[in-house]
Amino acid sequence: MGKKLDQIIVIDVESTCWQGPPPAGQESEIIEVGICILEVASGERLEKRSILVKPERSKVSDFCTKLTTLTQEQVDKGVDFPNACSILRNKYSSKDRIWASYGDYDRRQFEKQCGAKKLTYPFGFTHINVKNLFAVVHAFPEEVGMDTAMELLDLPLEGTHHRGADDAWNVAAILSKLLLQSRT
Repeated sequence: MGKKLDQIIVIDVESTCWQGPPPAGQESEIIEVGICILEVASGERLEKRSILVKPERSKVSDFCTKLTTLTQEQVDKGVDFPNACSILRNKYSSKDRIWASYGDYDRRQFEKQCGAKKLTYPFGFTHINVKNLFAVVHAFPEEVGMDTAMELLDLPLEGTHHRGADDAWNVAAILSKLLLQSRT
């Protein structure tokens, strides 16, 4: 069976982070996978979901909590990373669909973490970098942040910035507007 082109899986990850380098023995790990399903034909956002992921080699710092609102206690109740990848493959057919994120950070973080754990990468080959696409469509000399892109498209920033599900929802709004504008 070929690639399914009816929906795009928009992903935004939040990872453990620090102000400065990570403490000894810790590394940045995904702690939330935000998902928004975008229907290609209508441009409608169909679903918004957050999968909290329990980190194994790092702790949520105060800086990370201030940025994302996520606490160690919250992510400790999450699933492990292999389980999060399994949810993407099984519930969202992530291997067979196009997926998108705002920038390359999310893609690189999945590649790094899957490589380190010797896990099968949960996505297919087709990734849309919405940050890059937005800049190219508007002939900007460089990429802009998600909040700037939303402002330029006259879209409201919904939810909490730096929460995966909310950011995925907002990125899907940007991608939807770009798709629909290209058809007029």
